[in-house]
Amino acid sequence: MKSTEELGRVFEQAKYVADPSILTTVYLALKLGKPLLIEGEPGCGKTELAKVLSEAFGSKLIRLQCYEGLDSSSTLYEWDYLRQLLMIRMEENKKTTEQLKQSIFSEEFLLKRPLLDAVLDDGPKPPVLLIDEIDRADEEFEGFLLEFLAEFQVTIPELGTLKAKHRPLVVITSNRTRDLGDGLRRRCLYLYVSFPTPEKELRIVKLKVPEVQGRLARQVVELMAKIRSLDDVVRKPGTAETLDWVSALVALGRSELDAPLAEQTLSCVLKSADELAHLKGERLASLLSGVKAGAEGRK
Repeated sequence: MKSTEELGRVFEQAKYVADPSILTTVYLALKLGKPLLIEGEPGCGKTELAKVLSEAFGSKLIRLQCYEGLDSSSTLYEWDYLRQLLMIRMEENKKTTEQLKQSIFSEEFLLKRPLLDAVLDDGPKPPVLLIDEIDRADEEFEGFLLEFLAEFQVTIPELGTLKAKHRPLVVITSNRTRDLGDGLRRRCLYLYVSFPTPEKELRIVKLKVPEVQGRLARQVVELMAKIRSLDDVVRKPGTAETLDWVSALVALGRSELDAPLAEQTLSCVLKSADELAHLKGERLASLLSGVKAGAEGRK
């Protein structure tokens, strides 16, 4: 990439709507070879950004999904013990102990987990390493990750130290369920992805669901903005839910949103029985009425 404009065209071709702050930060991460830490609400395109980069550059996408209790061994490698045992039984009368040891402790019997996979990748282009939802992992794993990101190498006692042929482009996402350490933040370029404005979300909807009628798309994105502003909607629906809702309405053959239809399909957006119960009925109808009144006012 020679400029943010060129990167913007790449994103546009991949149907990813990126504003200037996203383009600038991603461009600098590419140029400086630094990990990119992306925080924001669920469903706002953090993971999608890594996928777009992989597709745009023809690079392998390696994904590490984080969870509580994740440790280094689960992310680096394991030995395929069953195949090793089978090899020993087949070759024990043909090879010496030392020869067997050299045979079974080779890359052939290595089960590569995401971090080692990123190190050993020998493709023509650097891979994209997506470390997804780092905030779900424990602080101990975060500390281990700092060392890995500094060196991009893995030491396996039986094989020695393996260093990455290409330094991967690392994208780390967080939903902010816990605070991340300063050490990780200092090593990364930082990007915060917020809920899109109605105008930006409308562009996203038209790119991702081109068959939607313009009137319906506008009604949905404006109603979504009102739903996100409600204090009793704890889990704010993201752009992913907007796209689900629009796709559902298109599948039903609708070109306009009315109160009964909105109530029938609201489960595409809200995933909690309490939130659905609070929003249905007159309250939802009132929100939609406000959307339509605003549209009439703009005319």
